[in-house]
Amino acid sequence: MLLALELIGVVAFAASGALAAVQARLDLFGVAVLAVTTGLGGGILRDVLLGVHPPTTLRTWPFLAVCVVTALVTFYFHPQIARLRKPVLVADAFGLGVFATSGTVIALDLNAPVYTACLIGMTTGIGGGAARDLLLREIPVVLRKEIYALAALLGAVVVGLGYLLKLPMGPVAILGSVVVITVRLLALWRKWNAPVPRDPS
Repeated sequence: MLLALELIGVVAFAASGALAAVQARLDLFGVAVLAVTTGLGGGILRDVLLGVHPPTTLRTWPFLAVCVVTALVTFYFHPQIARLRKPVLVADAFGLGVFATSGTVIALDLNAPVYTACLIGMTTGIGGGAARDLLLREIPVVLRKEIYALAALLGAVVVGLGYLLKLPMGPVAILGSVVVITVRLLALWRKWNAPVPRDPS
């Protein structure tokens, strides 16, 4: 189940990376690179932090294949996909939830302390998007006022608490993902933002 959820999350993130590349007018190779970076970046960063070498997503071919196929579909059908703005945002929120919680579970399985696992889970959720934005020379969305990294951290904390309470990790991971997705979508719907400095003028 975890593998299936992670593959769905990879598709969601790869699509967002490919769409951003199309909007930046990159060529087909550039679109594929952005899709792979966004789809796999968080998982690779997680494994590097946990000392897993080579990273899991680079040892298992379906992850890379899913990113490349998503890039090709997005490249050739981007007008239709771009019109699906709300579904894409929902898919991105789903990917954030899946990666934040699965990253936390994997870190706990590798005997990381709970607080470390929560931070690694958050990093897994936001890492691919941050890499995408940096490649496009943009300020990463996680550093802007949108509620994004905070949502990922909340889901990771839910998993960490479940671990401390010795609850079954499967249902806890699902609950954590639901928390992330709900907070992210509510923030988009209600236009919630993190505080920013006041204009000095």
